[in-house]
Amino acid sequence: MTEGAAVDTVSTIDTADTIDTRPTKIVYVAEATAHGGRDGYVTSQDGQIELKVAMPPELGGDGSGTNPEQLFAAGYSSCFHNALILVGNRAGFDLTGSTVAAKVGIGPNSTQGYGLAVALSVSLPVLDADLAGKLVAAAHQVCPYSNATRGNIDVTILLG
Repeated sequence: MTEGAAVDTVSTIDTADTIDTRPTKIVYVAEATAHGGRDGYVTSQDGQIELKVAMPPELGGDGSGTNPEQLFAAGYSSCFHNALILVGNRAGFDLTGSTVAAKVGIGPNSTQGYGLAVALSVSLPVLDADLAGKLVAAAHQVCPYSNATRGNIDVTILLG
């Protein structure tokens, strides 16, 4: 899942044992319901989401709908990008033109279940690599998806 220049923020910034990242106050709750598992559909309580879901061909399905990994990739990339914009703005940088793409891989794990791995590709075309790396590391501490996955799944961050 890696390509480009990797910034391994997971091993250098992993502070899950020392910093409590749980929310102190819940300010928003998203609600969605799955009907039929991976071969059904998902809806959100507010009606904004009504999607057919299907197993991808690589997992034995026909690929006729979206899948949980695509939804996770969409959520993580948009959340991480927002965290990046936030830390950039706090530091006085306009990150217009930046992007974050996510690849989410799924496969069997050693406990007869399944696990995920994530590769985030970050493009910060207006910044030098050192500054971009510092902002990405800060965003990795701010992003709720990064905080939720830290220590649970492999997350690789690539600057390109």
